[in-house]
Amino acid sequence: MEKYFVYIIYSSSCDSYYRGYSTQPEKRLKQHNEGESRYTKNKRPWVLVFVQSYVTKREALIREKRLKNTVNLKLFN
Repeated sequence: MEKYFVYIIYSSSCDSYYRGYSTQPEKRLKQHNEGESRYTKNKRPWVLVFVQSYVTKREALIREKRLKNTVNLKLFN
């Protein structure tokens, strides 16, 4: 059974966070660091700071949306 993940990555070069959804968060982090994402390519390098797994895609997407609406990421736990 496939798992779904919500992740947060951080770039110290610009003190910026990015929240996303993926079925393969480590592979997705690599894509961010290789410049394959338009939003994150000019803010590299990125490090993975949070990953949470979900059984359904729907649950993961709901959590991702909630995180993207969170202003203070210190509350993401």
